[in-house]
Formats: sequence, C-alpha cells, structure tokens
Amino acid sequence: MKAIKNELIYFATALMFFTRIPVPVAIPYSGEIMNKSQKYFAWIGLLVGLVNAVVLYFSSQIFNLEIGIILMMITSVLLTGAFHEDGFTDVCDSFGGGYGKEKILTIMKDSRVGAYGTIGIILLFALKFFSIQALGNMNPVTTLGIVILAHSSSRFISGTMIYTHQYVTDIDVSKSKPLANKPLDGAALLVGLTGVLISFALIPDWRLIFAFALAYLGKICMGWYFKKHIGGYTGDCLGSVQQVSEVLFYLGTMIVWKFI
Repeated sequence: MKAIKNELIYFATALMFFTRIPVPVAIPYSGEIMNKSQKYFAWIGLLVGLVNAVVLYFSSQIFNLEIGIILMMITSVLLTGAFHEDGFTDVCDSFGGGYGKEKILTIMKDSRVGAYGTIGIILLFALKFFSIQALGNMNPVTTLGIVILAHSSSRFISGTMIYTHQYVTDIDVSKSKPLANKPLDGAALLVGLTGVLISFALIPDWRLIFAFALAYLGKICMGWYFKKHIGGYTGDCLGSVQQVSEVLFYLGTMIVWKFI
C-alpha cells in the first residue's frame, strides 16, 4: 500500500507541476519527490491530450472543425497555464536576440515577451492549427487519437532531455532544479514509455512510429543547437522541445497518411 501511495504522490506532483488541475488533498513535496514524478510526464500528456480530444470532438459537432480546434487550443492553454508555450517564447527571444551564452541566459530569465517570442508563438500556433485541420479533414475520428498521442509523446520526448543533455543555468534558482542532470533511470523511462504505448493503443497503426521518430529527431536537433550555443538545456528549453515535438508529430502523421 505504501508503494501505491508513493506512486500516487509522484503522479499528483507531476499533475500540479504541469497543469492547473487542482489536487483535492495536500501532498508532501521534496526534491526527491519531484525527481521521481518525472516518470509520469507522458501520463500527464495523456490526460491533457484526452481533455483536448473531448473538447475538439464536441465543439466540432456543435460548430465546425476550425472552431473546434481553436477552442481545443484555448482549453490546452488554460489547462496547463501556458507552461510549455511560455518556455517556447523565452527560447525564441533568447536565442533570437542573444549572442553568447551569458546574454542568451540573461534574456531567457526575462519575463517579458519580445518580438522573436511573439512571432514564434504565432507561427507555432498557426502551424498547430493548420496541421490539425488537415488531419481532421483526412480522418476526423482518428485525429482525436492523434491529439492524445501527440501530447503524450511530446512530453515523454521532452523529458528524455534530462538524461541526454547537461543542465546549464543556475540550478539554485531554477524551477527545474530537482530534474537537472539526472542519471539514466531505466524504470522511470519504462513507466513514461508505457504512457506513450497506451496512447498508441488508441490508434494501432505502425506507421505512426514514423511520426514519433520525426518528433524525436526534432528533439535531437534542438538539443544539438542548445548544446552548441549554451552548453546544454534549461527549463525553458524543455518547454520548447515539448511544443515543437507536438507539432512535428502532427506533421509526421500528415506525411504518413498522405504518402505511406
């Protein structure tokens, strides 16, 4: 029973960290608990994706696909507090306007959104909207599963950067401090991967492995870019990887459905 209770605490910690969903009971917090909650990032994506898919389905039935997608995107932002989108805009501003590691990290810590961040998030949302619209026109029902799978996979992919890259900012003041520079944890990765596999079970199509691979390739390229310019990743980098991986999963699915 104690083991089950601990796992529920880890899940609730991840839920509070990545969403605005209230947890009805008080739970303890520590760096160790935050570390172990990482295994449930993909599961949080599964939950967020499920809520998004439900909103998309019903709003599309009441209105149309386009309005449904917009309402779904609004729901996603409200549900997560724009947690990952904020990281994406910070990365756009810092790497777009900064030269050298120190300047990039300084801009990244600035809470204001500049031109690069504004342009970047507009283009990201536009790409997300039109890719889901195209998928919905191809296969409306299956697209609901794709939304769930994209959210789950992108959070899993983003979380793997904790194991593959070095954390570079001041971890004593960073909100991602407990997750920084973790040794490889096979058990945690297996739990996270299980969340992704459950999402894949909703759409048993082996071709979607290509979409996952494309999303992971995006993480590899972004990781290389981050390492080149600042030596590793920050919390904002993780958020940007999640957003880009999600969009790449949609685009990868489009490629699969059109050409394979």
